[in-house]
Amino acid sequence: MRYTLLLVCCFLMGPCWGRNAIRLPFADSVGLLAPVGIVADADTLPAPADSAATSADDLLADLTEPAEKQPLLPDRMIFTQRAFWGPKGLLRAMNVAPLTIEGRAKELKIRRTMLVAHQIGGFITLAGFVAQGLLGAKLYNAQGQEYVDTKRWHERTATFINISYATTMTLSLTAPPPAVGARRGFTWIKAHKYLAIVHIAGMIATNVLAHQIENDFSLKPYHRAAAYTTFGAYALSVVALTF
Repeated sequence: MRYTLLLVCCFLMGPCWGRNAIRLPFADSVGLLAPVGIVADADTLPAPADSAATSADDLLADLTEPAEKQPLLPDRMIFTQRAFWGPKGLLRAMNVAPLTIEGRAKELKIRRTMLVAHQIGGFITLAGFVAQGLLGAKLYNAQGQEYVDTKRWHERTATFINISYATTMTLSLTAPPPAVGARRGFTWIKAHKYLAIVHIAGMIATNVLAHQIENDFSLKPYHRAAAYTTFGAYALSVVALTF
């Protein structure tokens, strides 16, 4: 009876066995084969852990590939910045400021400090211009001792303005270059620089004419025009930095 049931089972399961069967893990010891249907289920199983880890490592490797090396200095710099901070500038040649990523990070902090001081100096100098303008207007109509006293204060104020102006300008011209170059199109920084050309020329003309007035009083109108032009351009350049 037992052998009869075994033969019936083998007959019924015969279509599932044959050349398309695969061995079960224990097939070598038992001598049985698994139907091909089991292979279809095995194909849907997740990939081994080692394969998943390898794929994750490949993805991270792609994400951490070094990007194209960025230049440490902008292409365009003003001549004073290039003289001090350029690739072959004085501070590079003396090894005071090596051109490295860490060095540039420190330079940008120095730049920020110097430009903040430049802005503060600009307001101080602007206040000096206002005082000088009031003294100048009073000087044109003063007489006697009042003229002498006003002229003395006018000259002292002019000395203060010249020192403050030169210091403020030096802070701007010698600050380390920015991380990137100037943006294209109009910017308030560009307006500030263009106005600087005007008030620098005005400062030179005002000082030259101030010394020549002593010998030629007919130059007073030109001196006044140069002074007002300088003040106007300087005031606008200070205002431009606030935008």
